[in-house]
Amino acid sequence: MSDHYRQLLDATVEHLLQLAGTGVRFVPVSSETWAAFNAESARVPGIRIASKPLGSASLQPARASATPNAPTKEMAFAEVRLRALACVKCPHLASTRKNVVFGVGNIDAQLMFVGEAPGADEDMQGEPFVGRAGQLLTRIIQAMDLSRGSVYIANILKCRPDTPGQTSGNRKPTSDEMATCIPYLQEQIDLIRPKVLVALGATAVEGLLDKTIGITRLRGTWQTYRGIPLMPTYHPSYLLHNQALGEKRKVWEDMLQVMGRLGMPVSDKQRNFFLRNQ
Repeated sequence: MSDHYRQLLDATVEHLLQLAGTGVRFVPVSSETWAAFNAESARVPGIRIASKPLGSASLQPARASATPNAPTKEMAFAEVRLRALACVKCPHLASTRKNVVFGVGNIDAQLMFVGEAPGADEDMQGEPFVGRAGQLLTRIIQAMDLSRGSVYIANILKCRPDTPGQTSGNRKPTSDEMATCIPYLQEQIDLIRPKVLVALGATAVEGLLDKTIGITRLRGTWQTYRGIPLMPTYHPSYLLHNQALGEKRKVWEDMLQVMGRLGMPVSDKQRNFFLRNQ
């Protein structure tokens, strides 16, 4: 059994056990997901996963009979995640990744951050924005009086771009890679329906809006993506390399606009962050 299949199976079993524990007996499953599971066979003690008409699957401890439950947002989100975990549409990325980095946070979040692609730390841990740039993003979120768990964080790409011949560093995703992977992100956005999106860096803006305008020109100006207000701003990694107070203030001004759009209160202390006279 392949490592990718084991990862997919483990995530599926965990989710199905949680659903079964709450009394759920049927879940909707796409033909794409079934194809991923049918690639290799496996048995799960105590649970039978059986194909049903209309593309559903039953979670039936032996001899159980039940009426199908209506699909829920949680189920739909889990189904997207399972498809992403099994994805091999970019064979060069699937063969080099350690983890699929799907996304993290509250699926009912009002605010969603979108980056470009996982780096080495994210690939290792399977979670977006956990390296130095991610730690800075977490501090920015906390400065907004929010928590990392109250927002949703994802990337254009779910796999780390491969770096053949390199022992360190990252590379920018290609246009083809972004076009191939972005449907997963679009499904996430459509399910979460945040009130505001924040695009972190030029590559995220390019992937979402198909605009190659420099981020310096575009940041701080509201855009729209899938009917949702979108704020482009600098990637946290930019602030790690350019720690000038004025650059930090630009990102914070963008976040103040986001807070205003969300109807969040802004304290005098927050309003004055990174001003030279503070």
